[in-house]
This record gives sequence, C-alpha cells and structure tokens, in this order.
Amino acid sequence: MIIHLATDHAGFKLKEHLKVILGKLGYDIVDHGATSLNKGDDYPDFIAAVAEAVSKNPEDKAIILGGSGEGEAMVANRHKNVRATVYYGGDDKIVKLSREHNNANVLSIGARFVSEREAVAAVKLWLATSFSGDARHIRRINKF
Repeated sequence: MIIHLATDHAGFKLKEHLKVILGKLGYDIVDHGATSLNKGDDYPDFIAAVAEAVSKNPEDKAIILGGSGEGEAMVANRHKNVRATVYYGGDDKIVKLSREHNNANVLSIGARFVSEREAVAAVKLWLATSFSGDARHIRRINKF
C-alpha cells in the first residue's frame, strides 16, 4: 500500500516522525512536501498534490497534516474520489468509523492538537481498519 504524506510548516516535525514510523512498518511512502521547514509556506500547495495522487488511485491512502487539519481536509475533499477525515485528538473512535463507514482514504491530522504518540496511534488504527463494505455505506458513499 502506498501512503502519501504532505504538510505545511505546522505539521512538518510530525510528518517527518510519521514518515520514519511508517517506513519501519513497511509502507511505501511518497512525500509530497514540505521538504523543509518554511514558516511562509501554504498548505494547499502540498495537500493538492496528495489529493490529486489519491484521486487517480483511490486505493492509496494519505496522511496530511496542518495546524488544525481542517483546511487541509477541505482542500483534499475538493478532489474526486477523495474522502478525507479530520483527527485532532480525543476519542479515536472517529478514526475507526471514518474507515469502517466512509471508506476514508485521507487522514488529516491537526498537528497543534495531538502529541506524537496520539498521532502514531491514530495513524496505526486508521491504517489497520478496513471498510465494512456494508450496502448502506456503499450507497451513501456513491451519493457523494
């Protein structure tokens, strides 16, 4: 499975950490940036590249990061076949449900609201959770 990564300055440190963890877990990583810490960069530049990649290959997964994760998800969700969900801490049940019920293929993390430990746990849970394939969920997704 290919995992696409992207962030702006707000999630740069966390993206670099996740890249190492995901590599150790055996995932193929495509890093769309940022490739260096630049406080003047703009998240849509990096997130759009990930969303385009996932749009073309919806079976791929992506983890995008930003300060809140909200704007990043908004950019990603503008692309066909992309279903981005946001996680910024707290109960990780939303991470699991996003996969089981919505077949989310992009996880957007609010880097200013989660610890490295929380982010790693959420990413592992999200990647380990499968889409249920229930007819009602398929029907709903098809209405997107």
